[in-house]
Amino acid sequence: MSRLLLRYLTLLAAVLTGVTLTSVPATASDLPPLRIMTYNIHHGAGLDGVVDLPRIAEVIEDSGAEVVTLQEADRHFGPRSFYADQPAELAALLHMYVVYGANLDLAPLEPGGHRRQYGTAILSRHPIRTWSNTLLPRAPGQEQRGLLTAELLIHGTPLRIATTHLTAGPATERLAQAGQVAALLAHRPATVLTGDFNATPTAPELTPLFRAFHDTWPPSMGPGYTYPTEAPTSRIDFITTTPDLRAQTPAIPRTTASDHLPVTVSLTRAPR
Repeated sequence: MSRLLLRYLTLLAAVLTGVTLTSVPATASDLPPLRIMTYNIHHGAGLDGVVDLPRIAEVIEDSGAEVVTLQEADRHFGPRSFYADQPAELAALLHMYVVYGANLDLAPLEPGGHRRQYGTAILSRHPIRTWSNTLLPRAPGQEQRGLLTAELLIHGTPLRIATTHLTAGPATERLAQAGQVAALLAHRPATVLTGDFNATPTAPELTPLFRAFHDTWPPSMGPGYTYPTEAPTSRIDFITTTPDLRAQTPAIPRTTASDHLPVTVSLTRAPR
C-alpha cells in the first residue's frame, strides 16, 4: 500500500469517526528540519503526454516534503487539464493547506462559470496565516508572471515562503522581474524563495536575487540540472533562502511526471 493511499484511508477514518487530526506543538529549539520542494508540474502532464495529478501527488509524497511550491498549475484553465482546479485537487490528495496565485486570469467560457486561471501554488502541511500574489513587470506581448508569498506557522515559528516563475522571454524582462522580487522580499528574515527562474545560476539577470538569497544547491553535488527531464542540461529550478536558514540534504528526485525535475532540500535555522 502506498503512503499516499495509507494517508487517505487514515484521513477518511478520521472524518467518519469525527476525530480531528492534530500535531503536537514544538518549540523553535527542537524544530526538526523542514523538507521543502519546488516543482514545475507542466499542468500535470508527464513525458508521456498524460495529465496525471495522482502521479504528481506521489512524487510529492515520496519526497517527504512538508511545503511544496508549484509552477505551471492550472485552475479551471482549459481542456488541456480538463478544467480541473489542480491546486485544490493536489491539496485534497495530500491533505495539505493550499494557496494559489493566478497570473493569467481569463473570463469564463460561459456566464456564471469559473474564471480560467494559470499560475503558481503553495502547498503546506503547516497552517498558512496570510498570503498574497503580486504581478511582476511584463514586456509587451509576453506572458504575465507573478510572485506568490505565504506566511506559514511551523510549530509556532513563522516562516515566509515565496515562489515565482520568471519569464522565458527577454533577459531584460527577467532582470526587471528579479529586481522586483528582491525588493518585495527585502529586509525580512526566515524567507525561502523558490521557483523556475528560466535562467541558469550565473545569468547576470538573476544577480538581484542572489545578492539577497543563498542558493541551496552545493557545487559538490554536481551540476543539479533540472530541465528538460528526459536529458537535463540546465539548472533553472531553485530553492534559495535568506542567510539565517541552513540547507541540508538537497536532492533532485528522478521522475517523468513533468517536463521539469523537482528540487528538494531540508531547512533548519542557522547557528547564531
